[in-house]
Amino acid sequence: MKTEKITLYHTKMKLVSPFETSSVIETHVEHIIIEVEAEGITGWGECVAGATPSYSNETVKTAWYILEDFLIPDLLNKKFENIQDVIKNWNWIRGNRMAKAGLESTIWDVFAKMQNKSLSKILGGSCDRVEVGISVGIQSSPNKLIETVASYLQEGYKRIKIKIAPGKDLEFISPLRKKFQDIQLQVDANSAYTLKDISIFKAMDDYNLLLIEQPLGYEDIYEHSKLQKEISTPICLDESIHSLNDAKAAVELGSCRIINIKPGRVSGFTESKLIHDYCASQKIPVWHGGMLESGIGRAGNIALASLPNFTLPGDISASKRYYKEDIVEPSFEVTSDGMMNVPTDPGIGVNVIEEKLAKVTLTKKEFS
Repeated sequence: MKTEKITLYHTKMKLVSPFETSSVIETHVEHIIIEVEAEGITGWGECVAGATPSYSNETVKTAWYILEDFLIPDLLNKKFENIQDVIKNWNWIRGNRMAKAGLESTIWDVFAKMQNKSLSKILGGSCDRVEVGISVGIQSSPNKLIETVASYLQEGYKRIKIKIAPGKDLEFISPLRKKFQDIQLQVDANSAYTLKDISIFKAMDDYNLLLIEQPLGYEDIYEHSKLQKEISTPICLDESIHSLNDAKAAVELGSCRIINIKPGRVSGFTESKLIHDYCASQKIPVWHGGMLESGIGRAGNIALASLPNFTLPGDISASKRYYKEDIVEPSFEVTSDGMMNVPTDPGIGVNVIEEKLAKVTLTKKEFS
């Protein structure tokens, strides 16, 4: 494969409704869409670094800089036999995982299309449907949360994740569980607590939660091992896991019993597969997180989630969950039994509607 042209699109898409976590309230999502042209084939990918460093230390601006000044020059007008050659070419660049993942995902799309195979198949996917859940932001009251969750259950979602924060945790979890006694329910703290809050998490053991996601520091592994010893509910690590080595450390220390995999957080599909395979060998289930992606990134997420050890429902909701109008066709829909079909066409399996992409693009730059 020889790359001939690369285009970056800084996009801003309005959410259907504000999405609140323990650290931020989002009304719009800014990402970088990446287009690569190589030997007559066009590949698409998405860099999920956001407008602010609230989740990761990367932002749209820092990722754009790394892409423009380092990653793209190392890729443009050069020939690569496989994806491993591309990654080796970037080994000298420290960190900047979201920037790397965005461009790597685009190259995966190109290679899949060159082989006339779906991204799922070349990644090693083993199913044609994946079970999906939904992530619900912090609501204004417990009653509002119950109302919101009820509407998503009617749409077919079988697993519900709710965001929590200090002062907005047990008083929301308790009435929700009382109302919906049999649903798969998990909570996500986005690193909002410390070990001083251990009594809160011990109390959560009474609510039959599927997992507690990232309760402590966003880079911590050690203190999570202390918390996991004190509670029966499985801890799932998200922000702390940046690589296969982090996953190994977390498992060895007993810091978690489940791992959330997000390609953007761990530098791409290649590292995601390594973490997936390691966790499978250790009998640690994994599930696929979400970063409010457009249909481009969502298509890649579904392909990765079709690998066999993604045994828990992922945050891969329908397109309409976040955006009134997506930038791809067909849009993604959830079936009545809480599943989503894995695209089977070559590459990511969806078509980018360039007119819609243009409408949400703030800045565009071509490299050739």
